[in-house]
Amino acid sequence: MSKTMRAVVKPASAPGAELREVPRPEPGPGEVLVRVETASICGTDLHIFGWDRWAQSRIRPPLVFGHEFCGRIERLGAGVTGLNEGDFVSAEMHIPCGRCFQCRTGEAHICPDVRILGVDGPGCFAEYVVIPAANIWQIADGIAPECAAILDPLGNAVHTVMAGAVSGRSVAIVGCGPIGLMAVAICRASGASPIFAIEPHPERRRLAQALGADAGFDAGQEAAEAEILARTPGRGVDVGLEFSGNPDGIRSLLRLTRRGGRVRLLGIPGRPLELDLARDVIFKGLTLQGINGRRMFETWYEMELLLLSGRLHLEPLFTDRLPMEQFELGLERLRQGVAAKVLLYPNAAAAAVAPSRPGAAAQPAIHSRRP
Repeated sequence: MSKTMRAVVKPASAPGAELREVPRPEPGPGEVLVRVETASICGTDLHIFGWDRWAQSRIRPPLVFGHEFCGRIERLGAGVTGLNEGDFVSAEMHIPCGRCFQCRTGEAHICPDVRILGVDGPGCFAEYVVIPAANIWQIADGIAPECAAILDPLGNAVHTVMAGAVSGRSVAIVGCGPIGLMAVAICRASGASPIFAIEPHPERRRLAQALGADAGFDAGQEAAEAEILARTPGRGVDVGLEFSGNPDGIRSLLRLTRRGGRVRLLGIPGRPLELDLARDVIFKGLTLQGINGRRMFETWYEMELLLLSGRLHLEPLFTDRLPMEQFELGLERLRQGVAAKVLLYPNAAAAAVAPSRPGAAAQPAIHSRRP
């Protein structure tokens, strides 16, 4: 095996990234070396590539970035048990401290000292990546590689939807970027009805309906709220799911959710916002819940069962498949808003089996959130 590998590297504190030959990592005790088969680009990767304010405050170059992937175990570090070379795996890329109050009381997903591979340490835009064995997730037979590569963002969507009952309940989803679109499909698979998608971009509304929404509404149309209220009928929806982080979207969702309803918030506002808490929350008796990441590893078991059920259909999300050498094209297509999920293949032959679909319908720019 070669002692080097190709990887996408953020080389310096400036916009851009490079495909470089770098030393291949070796697994230490309690770690595994994974040969990456498929990786997926996330909005966080756009932040890192573009070197915006968030990236400048968080990223310490040089860094191999990327945090959504699947692959096969190439080598086991000392002391690793329960895993085998050749296992098809993904990984929880959040590494909690294991010592704080949250970690010790079953809330490791909100550990205040969490480290994220691909953000705070070497990630998966590479031929190989080293992962702590405790973070490895073995992929069950019957789960497609495309889905195995997006378990990280899918977990965010599953956690948001499954934080309370949705079966037999009406749901409004604000913000139909990839995670919001996944939530549409999860709500449909879980028996929610009707499902309303609220999104200003027409192509995202089309994708939402392809993934199971009963109707899509332009967030900028004044009549949208009135129509949803009329179809609920007059009460408002039982469950509101917020993925945009847009202040107007959040306020609208609070108004649309019925008295006694539940609202779950995953989207991250770019700045503080003003709410009419008395009118839209307190007097209505709403339950608001903030959602961060995925529960480790409860959400992963939920994802596995949903994918194996055959009811969760995510195919419309996968608009682009590219060899890793074309990572800049994938990032640019996301930046321009003409792609939904872009898959990268370190092995170009794999990409040839599943070619890119540049003729796919345009997908507006993804609303970013941290991984």
